[in-house]
Amino acid sequence: MNDRTRILAAVGATVLLFLGVQLGALALVDPFTESGRQAVENPEDPTNSILYVGVMLVATGLMLAAFKYDLDRLIRLLLIGVSVMISWYVFAELVPSIVGPFVSEGVASGLAIAASLAVGGALLWYPEWYVIDGAGVVMGAGAAALFGISFGLLPALLLLSVLAIYDAISVYGTEHMLDLAEGVMDLKIPVVLVVPMTLSYSYRAAGSTDDVLEDGGTEAESSETGGDTPGATSGNTTAGDTAGEMTGSDAAETDDTATAEDDGPAENGALDRDALFIGLGDAVIPTVLVASAAAFLDVGTIDVPLIALNLPALGAALGTIAGLLALMYMVLEGRAHAGLPLLNGGAIGGYLLGALASGLSIAAAIGL
Repeated sequence: MNDRTRILAAVGATVLLFLGVQLGALALVDPFTESGRQAVENPEDPTNSILYVGVMLVATGLMLAAFKYDLDRLIRLLLIGVSVMISWYVFAELVPSIVGPFVSEGVASGLAIAASLAVGGALLWYPEWYVIDGAGVVMGAGAAALFGISFGLLPALLLLSVLAIYDAISVYGTEHMLDLAEGVMDLKIPVVLVVPMTLSYSYRAAGSTDDVLEDGGTEAESSETGGDTPGATSGNTTAGDTAGEMTGSDAAETDDTATAEDDGPAENGALDRDALFIGLGDAVIPTVLVASAAAFLDVGTIDVPLIALNLPALGAALGTIAGLLALMYMVLEGRAHAGLPLLNGGAIGGYLLGALASGLSIAAAIGL
């Protein structure tokens, strides 16, 4: 596989992971709504967004403190528990619809519980990159759908705008997200999506990420990833970070993308990486708007089997992918970047275009 093909394959795989989260969220919007999974009493209340951001800031501070006092194992177990819970939300809706015609309701519920426990067991004992990615897509779809049906259009737009600004400040200003990234990367849990750049890459065998993002993303030290290849740099990767909670759903996610810098040319910088790491929140947060548009707008409906979709939701999804492609281009240049300004900006721009195409006014599109 030549160098250009490797880069294109990695970018393509990242796009597919984002699409998996988006399509999964759209498939869960109606089932979650019918099951009463809304986490708030009034999804149109914009203060819900402020409350969530406040909870996220507290959670970020607690995680930084936990890493400082060597409570990494506790954080890992907690987030694996959250993974099991969100997976159960997802499987409790999907499994009965798949096996319902063949088994009783009790058996279907048992299978859903078993599937969610299997996710937790795989994360605990065999956190290889494909396990992380599979669990991440399930978690991301579930979290985005839960947020989407719990945040009306105005609260969702407010949430994305505030988090984009916060992400930029925390990466380019305070840089505390880079510190958090360094901590969560060692936990090997689905707060990141892992995209290998080589077929031989093993996330389980990768060395520690200590000093990977030291000094806000300076050149990382080399560390062996296993096998007979000394000096393979697991450090020169993109890294996503931040864990947050949503009251009533316990959704955990990451919300920024950063990369360690490389002193060589841009293309060489990309190829020096064994894998790319994209924060799961980079997929979840813009998808909240996709799910919200599908849940709260009854215009421009597109008849697609198994998923709820309309023009505003489609516009938000395509805008997110456009922002992702721009972000990946910048990431492969080898510099540290916040993900949400581009991703959320793309989602909001695409959503507004889709809303206008469906006949909504700007005021109606933003929920006024």
